[in-house]
Amino acid sequence: MLVDLKVPPSDDWVPTLEDTPYQRIGGDDAVMALAGAFYDAMDAHEPALAKLHELDEKGRVNQGTRERFGLFLIGWLGGPQHYSAQHGHPRLRMRHAHVPVDLAMRDAWLRAMGRALDGRGVTGGLRRFLDERFAQVADFLRNQEG
Repeated sequence: MLVDLKVPPSDDWVPTLEDTPYQRIGGDDAVMALAGAFYDAMDAHEPALAKLHELDEKGRVNQGTRERFGLFLIGWLGGPQHYSAQHGHPRLRMRHAHVPVDLAMRDAWLRAMGRALDGRGVTGGLRRFLDERFAQVADFLRNQEG
């Protein structure tokens, strides 16, 4: 009987230093694809949120933003610290201070990420973990009431 060692039988997975979300998702390429799916979902379903970003000539969140977020996610999920090597410490609150983040924008962000995770087939214990962590960060970045 073959057993996939990446998927625990009970699916009550929690991250460890040896088994990170980055590894679970599939490494650099898979995390970059998740970042792309996130911005695709934002462009398609959350136009008010998309407009808070730099847009390209087609009115979509530009490639530079997509790449920076992907690099950030790689490190945040437990992979190599590509973002910090290229851009310095993330300083999330400082970098988002100029952006009005209220409940509506937080929720729009979470909906876009949920669609991206759905589209990339992220389920089970990994999905539960990521949903919780993304909600914590999105709420942490709120800088306006309402």
